[in-house]
Amino acid sequence: MSFSRRATAVLAALALLPALVAVQAATTTVEATAATSLLRPADGVYRATIRRTEHGIPHITARDYGSLGFGHGFATAETSICSLADTLLTARGERSRYLGANRRYRDHVTLDATNRQTDTLFTDIRNRRVVERLLADPRRGPSQETKAIVRGYTAGINRYLRSVGGSPGIEDPACRGAAWIRPTATPLDLWYGVYAANLLASTGVFVPQIADAAPPTADDPGLPATGTASFAEVPRSLPSRDDLFAGLGKDPRAPFGSNATAVGADSTATGHGMLLGNPHFPWRGRYRFTQSHLTIPGEYDVAGASLIGSPVVNIGFNDDVAWSHTVSTAYRFTPYEYRTVPGAPTTYLTEEGPRELRRREVSFLAKGRDGRLRTVTEDVYRTAQGYVLHAPDVLMPWSPASFFAIRDANAEHLRTIDTFHGMAKAHNVRQLLAAEDRGAGMPWVNTIAADRAGNVLYADHSVVPNVPDEVVARCLTPVGAALFELAGLPGLDGTRASGDCAWRTDADASRPGVFGPGNLPETFRRDWVVNANDSYWLPNPEQRLEGYDRIIGCERCERSLRTRMVYRYVMDRLAGRDGLAADRRVSHRTLRLFEHENRVFGAELARRDGDLHEVCLAADGGRACDVLTTWDGRSDTRSVGTHVFQEFWKRVPAELLWEVPFDPADPVGTPRDLNEKNPQVVAAMRDALAYLRERQVPFGARWGSLQVAGDDGAPAIPVGGGEGFAGNANAVSSRFPATNRDRLYPVSYGSSHIQAVAFTDHGVDADTILTYGQSLDPTSRYSSDQTRLFGREQWVDFPWTDRQIRGDLVRSYRVSGRG
Repeated sequence: MSFSRRATAVLAALALLPALVAVQAATTTVEATAATSLLRPADGVYRATIRRTEHGIPHITARDYGSLGFGHGFATAETSICSLADTLLTARGERSRYLGANRRYRDHVTLDATNRQTDTLFTDIRNRRVVERLLADPRRGPSQETKAIVRGYTAGINRYLRSVGGSPGIEDPACRGAAWIRPTATPLDLWYGVYAANLLASTGVFVPQIADAAPPTADDPGLPATGTASFAEVPRSLPSRDDLFAGLGKDPRAPFGSNATAVGADSTATGHGMLLGNPHFPWRGRYRFTQSHLTIPGEYDVAGASLIGSPVVNIGFNDDVAWSHTVSTAYRFTPYEYRTVPGAPTTYLTEEGPRELRRREVSFLAKGRDGRLRTVTEDVYRTAQGYVLHAPDVLMPWSPASFFAIRDANAEHLRTIDTFHGMAKAHNVRQLLAAEDRGAGMPWVNTIAADRAGNVLYADHSVVPNVPDEVVARCLTPVGAALFELAGLPGLDGTRASGDCAWRTDADASRPGVFGPGNLPETFRRDWVVNANDSYWLPNPEQRLEGYDRIIGCERCERSLRTRMVYRYVMDRLAGRDGLAADRRVSHRTLRLFEHENRVFGAELARRDGDLHEVCLAADGGRACDVLTTWDGRSDTRSVGTHVFQEFWKRVPAELLWEVPFDPADPVGTPRDLNEKNPQVVAAMRDALAYLRERQVPFGARWGSLQVAGDDGAPAIPVGGGEGFAGNANAVSSRFPATNRDRLYPVSYGSSHIQAVAFTDHGVDADTILTYGQSLDPTSRYSSDQTRLFGREQWVDFPWTDRQIRGDLVRSYRVSGRG
C-alpha cells in the first residue's frame, strides 16, 4: 500500500474515532445499566413471586438478585423464623441480654458454651469491626451480587415480621412473642451470622477456652526450672487420640459429616451423570437445612438446600450439574505456641524482641434471675495471629512457660456466599470447581459433583492454612510435635510466627496464607467417586491421591466402615452382586435404593465365618444369639436385632476388633475378621446385653419401635438407618434429642437434606427428602410430613420445570417491600 493510501486510510479511521468512542461508551453504559438492574430494582421496591409446592417447598422467582434474596428471606422466615432470629441474636452477641448469661448454648455441631462465653467472643469480634473491614476488602470480601442478595434477604425477613405484626404474631410457639426477635434485621447482622458459620470448625470449637483464658497466677506450677523462657514440656500423660480429636472438633465417636456419591457416564444406565448426596447434620438448632428453588429468568436457576440463614443454595443442582458436600479432614487453623518471660505471663518473645499481649475488655448486658439487666465485663487476649486460649485437654494450656494462640484461615475472609453463588451458575463439573476456586471461600467441606455430560468430580478445595510439611518440620514445638503426631495438627513456634514459621502463599492462591488450587486434591473421572468424611486419599478404589501436605489429611490410612459401605454400594451394583437389577449399571432407581438399603457393614464383616455368633455364645447371650442369627443385617424399621448389634459395636475397643489389620494395598477389604476369641470383645457383648436387659428392651424388638424422630415437636415416627460407626451409610444418631426420649434412640442428628439427581436426555430427574421437614413449627403440616416419608423410605419428586411446579402447586403469592 502506498504512503498516500495509508495516510488516507488513517485519516478516515481518525474521522470515525469519535463515533466509535461514542458507540463503545454507549455499549458500556448499557452493559453497566444491565448489570445494575440485575443487582436491585430501579425503583427500590423488591418484588418476588413465591410458589409453594407439596411439602412447603418454595420456588422463588424475581427479576434481580436483591429481589431474589428478598423472596428467599421472606419464605425462610415463614417456616424458620425462630432459628433465623436465634442466629442473628448470636451474631449480635446478645444471648445473655435476653436469655441469661449462664444458660447453655449448643449449635449441635461444635459450639457448646454458655451465653456469657458466646457473647464474650462475638461481641469482641463485632467490637473489632471484623466483618465491616472484610465487606470493604475487594479481595477477601463479597461481590456486589452477593451483597445485593444479602440486603434483599434481610429485607425479606423484616417484611415477614411486619406482615405478622412482629414477634407476637409468629405462629411457632418456640419463639412467639419473644423479646429477642427484633423487628428489623440488618445486612450486617446476617453477614456476622455467615461469618460465625465460617468459624464452625476452627475458632467456634474453642469458644469457652477463648472466653475464659486468663494468665496463670504466680503459684501455678510449670515455671521453667532454669528461670529462662522455654516452651512447655510434653505432659507425661497424653490424652487418647479419640479424646484429642473430640476436643479439636473432630470427635470420631460423634462425627460431624456426610456421604456423597457421584456416578459418571461410564457407570450409569443413561450415559449421563448422577449424584446421591446425604449430608449428616443436626435435626435441631442452628444448622438445619431448608429447601428452595431460586430463579431469575434467563440468568439464574438453582434448587437444593441452604443452611438456615444462608441466602444462597449450599447443596443443590441446576439444569446441568449437581453437587453435594462432605466435611473435610483438613484443619482450618494452626496453634502458635509463644514462650513467655518468667514471672510475666502476658509478655511473650518474638524475633523482634518481647511483646505484650493485647488484652481486650468486652462489655455486654446480661439478664439476671430477677429480670434486671446488668453490665458484664469480660476480657480476651490476642496476638497478631489470633485469640489466646486455655485448652489443657487438648495440650494447649496457658501455663507459666507458654501460651497458645490460634490463627484461623476462615476468620480472614467473607467469601463463602460468593463461592456457593458462583457454583450455582456452573454448567459442568470443571466450571463448578473453577467457580469454587474463584470464590475461594469453601469453609470446611469437600465437593462431590456430577454433570450432564457424564463427568464426576471429587475435590477438597476448601480453605486450608498454607503450612506445608517442610514448614511443619522446621517449626514444631515439643507440644506441637505431640499434637501433630496424635492428630495431624501442627503446633508451630510463635516466636517465629512472622518469620520462617509464617503461613505461606501460593502463586495461584486467592489471598495470602492459604493453599492455592494447585496444591489441593482433586480428580475428574468418568466412572464414579465417593466421599464419606475420610481424607481425600481414595475418592475411588482405583485412584490414590498422594503427595499432599499433612494438614489437609492423611494418606495410606484406614477408611471408616461407613466409607467402605458407600464404596460397596457402587462396587456391588457394578458387579451385579446387590440383587437390585440385572443391568450392571447405576440407574436413577438403584441410586435411590443406595440410600435406603440400610446395610450395616460392620455386621457384614463381623458375621463372616460365624464369628459374631461365636462371640454371642461366649457371652451367654441365649435368646439374643438366636435374634442375631436371624437378623437381616440391616437397619430398616422392620429389622429385628439391629439394636443388639449396635450396642455391642459401640462397646468394642476399636484396636481389638480385627484379626486382619488395615493394609494400604487393600483399603476396601481391610481390616476384617472379627477377633472373636478376644476376652474384651466377648465382654463388650456381655455388657451390651446387660444394658438392654436393664433397660427392659426385648432382644426381639423391631428397630422402628426403638429408633424414632427426636427433633423439636416430632411425633414418634419410626425411621431407618443407624450409627455411622457401625457402618451405616444412612447415618442417624441421638444427640441431645428434644422429644420421644422414652425411646432408646430418638434421632436428632444425621441424614438431613438427601438428593438423588439424575441427568437425562429430557432434563433433570431429582428426588429429594428433607428428613425433619421444611418447617420448624411443630404445629405446621410441613413440620414432619417428610419425616413420615423418610421413615417409609419414600422420596419427594422435586418439581423443577415450570410445568412440574404448576402441577404440584399448593399456593402462589407475591411479596414486595423496600429494604
